[in-house]
Amino acid sequence: MRARWAIASSVADQGVAALTNIAVLVVAARESSAEGFAVFSIVYMTFTVVLGVQSSFVGQALVLERDGGKNGKAGAGGSGAGPGGADATTPEGPVIPSWAEPDPDAPPPPATGVASACRSAVTFSALSSTAVGGAAALLLALVPGELAHGLAMLGVVLPVVLLHDVLRYCFAALRLPHHALLADLLRLVVAIPALVLQPDGSSPARLIAVWGASALPALLLCLALAAYRLRGARGDWRRYLRRGHLGRRFVVEFAVGNGATQLSVIGLGLVASQLAVGALRGATTLYGPMNVLYNSATSFGPPVMNRIPNLRSKLRSAAALAALLSGTAAAWTTVLVLLPDSAGRELLGDTWASTSSLLPATGSQYAGIALGTSALLTLRVLRPESTLPIQVVFSLLSVGCMLTGYAAGGVLGAAWGLCAGSALKAAALWLRVAAVSRSIGADGPGTAGPGGRGGTGPGGTAGPAGGAGPGSAAGTGSAAGAAPATGTAPAAGAVTPGAVPAARPRSHRKPRSRSGRLRW
Repeated sequence: MRARWAIASSVADQGVAALTNIAVLVVAARESSAEGFAVFSIVYMTFTVVLGVQSSFVGQALVLERDGGKNGKAGAGGSGAGPGGADATTPEGPVIPSWAEPDPDAPPPPATGVASACRSAVTFSALSSTAVGGAAALLLALVPGELAHGLAMLGVVLPVVLLHDVLRYCFAALRLPHHALLADLLRLVVAIPALVLQPDGSSPARLIAVWGASALPALLLCLALAAYRLRGARGDWRRYLRRGHLGRRFVVEFAVGNGATQLSVIGLGLVASQLAVGALRGATTLYGPMNVLYNSATSFGPPVMNRIPNLRSKLRSAAALAALLSGTAAAWTTVLVLLPDSAGRELLGDTWASTSSLLPATGSQYAGIALGTSALLTLRVLRPESTLPIQVVFSLLSVGCMLTGYAAGGVLGAAWGLCAGSALKAAALWLRVAAVSRSIGADGPGTAGPGGRGGTGPGGTAGPAGGAGPGSAAGTGSAAGAAPATGTAPAAGAVTPGAVPAARPRSHRKPRSRSGRLRW
């Protein structure tokens, strides 16, 4: 029931956030002039790009964090206790080998765990948004023009809105999506009346200031709700500046994906009529609820999937999610296809006539996106560094498929080209999931965590932290008594001073006979 409540809360939170964005644009359009709303739209689009970069660099890497589990595993980059990840104890207390005694002069170990990762994310977001926003506000305040003033005001409110967003990711990582839902509801309740109360013809800078200030109560609520969960956690914001941070890959994926989308629209506008672009955009607009579901899956998916104990169950859950999302896309397409023309014209106006014929192709495209989203989510949990090449190649391939389809069949051909690109990308992602699953299964019972595939050592397959050694978590069923991290492993049968004798391996157990055959 807790998992169902988390999923429902995450979906509702994404829906409230999307509703807030739509309502802000509608109210801003009504409260400002045509020129003022054009400037407001540019500023808001700039904020959307900045938000996407931060969500990729901080948020998507944050939801892959997980706390320690059994057998001494400590999550992404964490450490276990004792040799081989097992707690070696005697009646007098734990046995600490001489080579495992802590060095009092050594620097403290890096902060691990979800709470520490959340504190690091909040600190880094506060520092980076203040630096970027403050620099933009100081530089653009001296530039004349409404657009410059609007961007300068965006720099002023940037720390508030970005910090609120990263706290939403913190609640997703902490498996508390209902806290994010409460904060987003508060923001919706405050933002819309605040914008409605502004006088007609308000400047874009004023609307941006009111919109940013309306997020302050939601930010304070998030900080109050997160204070208890993050109490005592030690963060390290410099982790985001170190080499190998997954957020860098996710930023490239975001840039390539969004760049390919914009490039496809620009390319179609160059070789086709504006009506073709409007028809495709209209069809995409009708599938806004599906985008909410896909964003919810990427939000609640990694924390929920990290709770699943073994690889086979993870794959079954991913397949079930793919079936659920693709079935929902098919059902939503059926509803849109059966929609009367009068209702369609109420939604899209004159664009409905050209959009309605594209619904089967766009619905098939979103079914393919559903399959790809589930596979991408699975790879993010099993081996997140493997998604970048597929994202880059198939995002560009989708653009080529769309242009080829338009050359062959006009606007309808372009829609089916986008569908083919989504299907090819989903197939490539699932093939990669199969390859990664076979690789993890061949390595042994230990599974790969967010930090990548663990290395192997004398004690068996290592857990998410990497190579085996003092403090690394051995895979389930591996022999205890791993060698020190530096030096050579002891010879077979040798006993490390101070170590507890290893349990008898599974391969030395007595065979059982079953229907005339031996089972070892």
